[in-house]
Amino acid sequence: MQYAVEDQKYHFRYAFDTKNGMYIRTGILDSKGKDTGIDPFMASYPHLIDIGIMGHCIHGNTGLCLKAGIGCYQNGLNVKEKNMSLEDFRWIAEQCKGRTNQFALGGRGDPDQHENFSDILKICEDNQIVPNFTTSGYGMTPGIAKLCKHYCGAVAVSWYRNSYTINAIKMLIDAKVKTNVHFVLGNNSINEAIKRLKTNDFPSGINAVIFLLHKPIGQGTKENVIQVSDPRIKDFFTELSKQHLFKVGLDSCSIPGAINFSNSIITETIDTCEGARYSCYISSDMIMVPCSFDKSKKHEVSLMDHSVSIEEAWNSIAFERFRTHLRDSCFGCLNRDLCRGGCPLIPEIILCNRDEKNKGGKDENKN
Repeated sequence: MQYAVEDQKYHFRYAFDTKNGMYIRTGILDSKGKDTGIDPFMASYPHLIDIGIMGHCIHGNTGLCLKAGIGCYQNGLNVKEKNMSLEDFRWIAEQCKGRTNQFALGGRGDPDQHENFSDILKICEDNQIVPNFTTSGYGMTPGIAKLCKHYCGAVAVSWYRNSYTINAIKMLIDAKVKTNVHFVLGNNSINEAIKRLKTNDFPSGINAVIFLLHKPIGQGTKENVIQVSDPRIKDFFTELSKQHLFKVGLDSCSIPGAINFSNSIITETIDTCEGARYSCYISSDMIMVPCSFDKSKKHEVSLMDHSVSIEEAWNSIAFERFRTHLRDSCFGCLNRDLCRGGCPLIPEIILCNRDEKNKGGKDENKN
């Protein structure tokens, strides 16, 4: 199903295809409905919500993430909280019907291991929202893969370099699920990423490999953060820009790197940090923040007891504080509208060393 919607507040149109996941939006429209070509800064309601349905990781005691060289940013090894209740999830979904395109299910553990996983997927369907999620694959079964085929737009398997990784990918592909690989890019993995891109060394049949920057959050270490001065960064983006047997993509945190180190990126296909502009995160204990990496509590709004709506949180002062960085950073940079200063939360991951970095100023396109 395809549908197109006009954002009356910020004067643009967007369309989402629930079958193939294609999402497009126009520039700001003038009084005659003509596209001005200026990207709208934000939407009046989140188009995608990352929902942390998992409050704890049932595989936490096994140390899967650490063994795979991945530092769980949700600190699933140490934090044990309740998973999101069906009541809370349904409350979220019912508000989002007709307004939000997708839910990215996540949290502190594999979403497919939630005790009410099938019910959660059904609630998404009832409210015309496409669910997607990322899993380690450790607990994947053919039955879960069959559920994913019926309900999900896509499923990503984290690249854990283990037999269960490959097995999960195979189960999903066999069930004809659009299957992606999520590869965390850090000092300990960038050489592997470059080598695998050179040789197309990822499982046959996948839809795409998405590279996610390592962040020093939770169990993630500062030592594993890639520095902008690292010569391997250029090599990585060179290989990324070549033709592959699968699609390739980046998280929005990597956009400064794409802008600075690649000459072949089609700028219309990328978008910088969408936190508090087009997306947000809601944790299992019903705390809403612009981004799941926001651990400072500076931008959080509590939805506990359903006393505050998602729309109220979206328009809150806390969320507006987050937007300030994206509106005002790097004044004078020619690529400012593409990058907007990069991550507002973790400056050390921003792959940019331009003189204009973090310089403030007035946003001429503020809307």
